[in-house]
Amino acid sequence: MELSRGQRRCAYSGHVSNSICQYTIRNRSPWEEDGGPQTWNLDIVPELPDIVTYIGALEKRIVGRPLWRIRIVSPFLLRSVTPKPQELVGKHVTAVTRMGKRIVLEMEDELFIVIHLMIAGRLRWKESAVKLAGKAMLAAFDFENGSLVFTEAASNKRASLHLVRGNSGLAEHERGGLEVLDSDLAAFRGALMSENHTLKRSLTDPRLFSGIGNAYSDEILHGARMSPVKLTSRLSEEEVERLYDAVREVLTKWVQRLARETGDGFPEKVTAFWPGMAVHGRFGEPCPDCGSPVQRIIYAENEANYCAKCQTDGKLLADRSLSRLLKSDWPRTLEEMEVHRTVRRDDQKSEDSEKVKK
Repeated sequence: MELSRGQRRCAYSGHVSNSICQYTIRNRSPWEEDGGPQTWNLDIVPELPDIVTYIGALEKRIVGRPLWRIRIVSPFLLRSVTPKPQELVGKHVTAVTRMGKRIVLEMEDELFIVIHLMIAGRLRWKESAVKLAGKAMLAAFDFENGSLVFTEAASNKRASLHLVRGNSGLAEHERGGLEVLDSDLAAFRGALMSENHTLKRSLTDPRLFSGIGNAYSDEILHGARMSPVKLTSRLSEEEVERLYDAVREVLTKWVQRLARETGDGFPEKVTAFWPGMAVHGRFGEPCPDCGSPVQRIIYAENEANYCAKCQTDGKLLADRSLSRLLKSDWPRTLEEMEVHRTVRRDDQKSEDSEKVKK
């Protein structure tokens, strides 16, 4: 059956609808139409392993060196009033640390530069006093041996820069999330059980856990063999311990891997979609452990990628809006999904045969 203008066919069930589906993914859309799949880039905020990699590269380059100059191009970047940028000029960088998903340059006299990359913000290391040309260039911190350039490749300017005076001022930027790599099981359990949420939401809540976002929470839950929508109140003690081990294992693995791949260079490619990830960004591709196709659900501007066989006993999680639209056509299991696809392929073959006869 040929689709009329505006109609879409669901890749799961073969159902045709005139409704516009709001849920599209990187590899292909759940609604297929003539002209190819639509795509939508979801949030790719740098997370703990990425921030740690930046910090390692910055420590080698700027710790112990004086800041020669601050150049701020974008009027939307600087979100603080005091201290003034010129007050930091000439001060030495004493340390580079992480605060959640923020990078903190600690300066002499209890002055701090707090960098929040948000979604599209990135850091580049360039030759000293490099020219800031182009809309993506937001600011530069010039040192004698090079310039740390702050860029943001997005029209919506969300990245931010705060200049802070005093440890008390710096504490205002702390979200309070637990540093899992520095904590024991009891502290992890306390943070996890402090509120009753889905595991995906709890892991990505910066008030509960520091530095974990959309990408690595998917990898953690796959490693723990747990559903992203399971409620924390329903976890057994064994599951809490399994999740704790998975968080530490996944984050440590990726911190070490990114450090190895960066070496003595500066991280030029910071992304949430690394080759070698088990499920994140791999919708439709085989799970590396069982071979079943990776599934996903999308909500707001985030997504959860998971393996139904490894994490949800073969059950497909309901995408609220899309499953409400498809109603009974929404497949509940991997087996149902395969039946729908087989029927759709058979229908397509029949349609193609009829066209050839005509």
